[in-house]
Amino acid sequence: MDISSIAKQVSTPAYCFDARLFERRAKEVREAFGPGIGLCFSIKANPFLLWALPDVFDRIEVCSPGELTLCERAGVDMQKVVYSGVNKGLEDIARAIRDGVGVLTAESPRHYRLICEEALRAGKTVPVLLRLTAGTQFGMDESDILSLIEHRDHHPEVTILGLHFFSGTQKKKMRVLEKETERLRTLCAKLKADYHFDMQWLEYGAGLAADYFCPDPDAEEAQRLSEAAEFLRALGAEYPLTVEMGRFFAAPCGFYFTKVVDTKLNQGLHYAIVDGGIHQLKYDGQLQGMQIPPITHLPLQTGEPATAESAPEADSVSADDPTLWTLCGSLCTTADVLARGVPLSSLAVGDTLVFHRVGAYSAFEGIALLLSRDLPEVWLIDLAGKLQKMRGRIDTDPLNGFQPT
Repeated sequence: MDISSIAKQVSTPAYCFDARLFERRAKEVREAFGPGIGLCFSIKANPFLLWALPDVFDRIEVCSPGELTLCERAGVDMQKVVYSGVNKGLEDIARAIRDGVGVLTAESPRHYRLICEEALRAGKTVPVLLRLTAGTQFGMDESDILSLIEHRDHHPEVTILGLHFFSGTQKKKMRVLEKETERLRTLCAKLKADYHFDMQWLEYGAGLAADYFCPDPDAEEAQRLSEAAEFLRALGAEYPLTVEMGRFFAAPCGFYFTKVVDTKLNQGLHYAIVDGGIHQLKYDGQLQGMQIPPITHLPLQTGEPATAESAPEADSVSADDPTLWTLCGSLCTTADVLARGVPLSSLAVGDTLVFHRVGAYSAFEGIALLLSRDLPEVWLIDLAGKLQKMRGRIDTDPLNGFQPT
């Protein structure tokens, strides 16, 4: 199913996520890392993909009670769930234990004690990963981890399986991965030597960068994946390793459809107003529309792609090339600029613009309630290639209005 046929079925603005592209990326990662390393998808990147999750994933990272609800509704195998994230209270922990999640992460010594308390109440032995901090509010210091493992026999109701570590996303320099994997290797060796602790599970969020504005993002990411595999294979050869990522897995599989509703020429600049905007479309590193992501132009009359999926730099376009457009959304703010200097031929009201590589975070990080615009439709192409409507338009005005009681 191509973009043109999808555009004829959706009402803009709309997202469409292709589970086949998602699966293809996951298989590329599996091939690069080898069969001995587990793969975990962090669903905060795109929970809609839960409904067509390919078998290549061994684990699913969940970071909130709401995400756990999504897993319940999707019929996810709870043994695959890694329940992570801060602010998990007693009720949240008790629910996860009732659900039979595969493992809970402990974000702090207090959080560990809460898990122990609920495990005792439930009369179950609960598997746990201790989260190591990267110098942020997440996880705990190495000294706290050493203390918990040293006294692990005091809490037989909990089985500490290993460590969880994630320092951030959009990593392009392999030196970062080299330092992090070496830190994990050193700590694992210390736990073995000093505390006779055998690592049964090492969960590492590699955070490989997804590219949005380079001419050939697939090639850039393939090179990055190949370089990262060197460090991760080495670590996986020593310890049972699962690599968790969200953005890198999901980014290539998403499309955002938005329609041109007005065009104008203001002080020599061509502006196109679309029915979407920055409240719904967000790229990591997006700066006032100065970078041009891959865009396909579908003219109203033909519905066939009229431009290449990626655009040249604005300053390289000659007078003989297509008109340069500033693409703006529907919000009452000058910040609502999706892209500047986009070369498009014969752009007109009613045409559809399709922004590529929005499969991760874009649909979930925007300022969705600003101006009380409706939330857009969401469509999914499942692993069999069938287009399914996952969500219709949603009115946001009830969320913003004041109703006296």
